[in-house]
Amino acid sequence: MSALQPMFSRPAGGASGGMQRLRGINPALVLLVALLAAMVSLSALYRTPAGLMGFLQRAAPLVILTCGQSFVLIAGGFDLSAGALVTLVVIGCALMTHGDPSLTWSAIGAAYGIGLAVGLANGLVVARLKVPSIIATLGALLSVKGIAMVWSGGSPTGSLPPNLRFFGRGAIRDLPVVGSLPIAVIVLLVFAGLSFWLLHRTNFGRLVLMLGDNPTAAQLAGAPVQRLRVAAFVLSSLSAVTAGILLGGFSGVSVEVGTGYDLQAIAAAVIGGVVLLGGRGSIPGACIGALTLYALFTTLNLVGFPEPLRVAVQGAILIGAAALTAWRQRRGG
Repeated sequence: MSALQPMFSRPAGGASGGMQRLRGINPALVLLVALLAAMVSLSALYRTPAGLMGFLQRAAPLVILTCGQSFVLIAGGFDLSAGALVTLVVIGCALMTHGDPSLTWSAIGAAYGIGLAVGLANGLVVARLKVPSIIATLGALLSVKGIAMVWSGGSPTGSLPPNLRFFGRGAIRDLPVVGSLPIAVIVLLVFAGLSFWLLHRTNFGRLVLMLGDNPTAAQLAGAPVQRLRVAAFVLSSLSAVTAGILLGGFSGVSVEVGTGYDLQAIAAAVIGGVVLLGGRGSIPGACIGALTLYALFTTLNLVGFPEPLRVAVQGAILIGAAALTAWRQRRGG
């Protein structure tokens, strides 16, 4: 009997392990697969590698912005200034270059300098002055957008040079299987990879998770709380600059190019499992959440939903995702 007992105990353990693995699957991944299936059924374009690469190319700015926003959210804050910074980057690059390709790299350097300054300002106001992040970054949103409007005179007059637009529109062509690989997808993979390494493979990432989970315990443990908060906001702003360069390259210059992207990034992060109060989340989950949100927008566009309804659906999904995350956290606790 004792010899037969292990034979009967293995299937039970295997079934239990299988159930645990199923519970560990991110719900956003299931939703993403369902939405991609809907896109494939609604449009023949997405049945081809070129169509899927085009989807990733258009989704890249949102995914990158969500990766940066995740650092702030996991640390227990919000960054509402990211969308305005995207707008400032696009308008600023156009006005600094006026279509001159020789000025592209200096404009990109200046854009990252602006992003660094905005991130430092947000982080220092939150960390040193103890202003709630939602208030500090709301003020930054208004200030950055005001600067963009004053700089452009209310309407953009410059143009982006071809070598800058290459980041958003260019591609490596004649590749096997996929046919062409957009430069925006390469930038996305590099940025997501660096974000994953920072959050999940370095001491900085562990401290950010600790800070969001319990700020008091992190401070008592000797973690550099102020520097961690500042670094999180800097990463968010640098992601906004990167997203702005890709968006400008793909869509061109507009005073509304970054409008709504900050809230979309927060919604995408929450859909991917990042907890709004901090301490929980992952870069793969954030990327899946962003792709899920963009796939939802694409599907709604394919079925002919008007823009106001798409915004309403985004709000409902944000509330639902936050409620689901809270429920899973209570259940896990």
